[in-house]
Amino acid sequence: MKKLTFENIANFFLKNFFQGLVIIGPIGLTIFVIWYIVTSIDNIIPSVAKEIPGLVFVSTILITALLGYLGNKFVVGRFFFDTMDSLLEKTPGVKHIYTPTKDVMSSFVGDKKKFNDPVWVKTNENPEIWRIGFLTQKEMADVDKHNYVAVYLPHSYAISGWVIVTEEKNIKPVVGMSAASAMKFAVSGGVAGFHSDENIFKAPE
Repeated sequence: MKKLTFENIANFFLKNFFQGLVIIGPIGLTIFVIWYIVTSIDNIIPSVAKEIPGLVFVSTILITALLGYLGNKFVVGRFFFDTMDSLLEKTPGVKHIYTPTKDVMSSFVGDKKKFNDPVWVKTNENPEIWRIGFLTQKEMADVDKHNYVAVYLPHSYAISGWVIVTEEKNIKPVVGMSAASAMKFAVSGGVAGFHSDENIFKAPE
């Protein structure tokens, strides 16, 4: 049996304290983000939020889903949203906000998702180094870059990333990982493994 010393007690406490952070940290952050989003949307109409908390948030979600349905399923709805889209894209000043926002959101969700084609990219020849990214442009001939492609490389532990233009020969399709798993692998710095259902954090032995 180990002799109880201040150092042993301190090490035991810190080990379990940090393991506790690993467990409650993601849960706490998730709850905080959800709560922040809900309250922020609720505060759009403070008087309603004060009387019935959550009503504005739920209404916003339902209206957004309804607009998405109408815009995709009905000709009149599609015509209306296409007209609004064209108008906003041509309005001076507004187009510089609207167009990039629309392009970024369309890259992640909807029918025009861009980050659904994971690839390995050779970023260095000697020593040979490969990074995981997402093929966003399969053809760059319009800008005089024949046989080149554009690849988005996400940063680890961040929502940012950067784009590189490289020759087609420098990329290979990712095998054995879905687009979601590849994004998780890249953003987690590789600790998430190769499958989206793997548990990243395990209790220390």
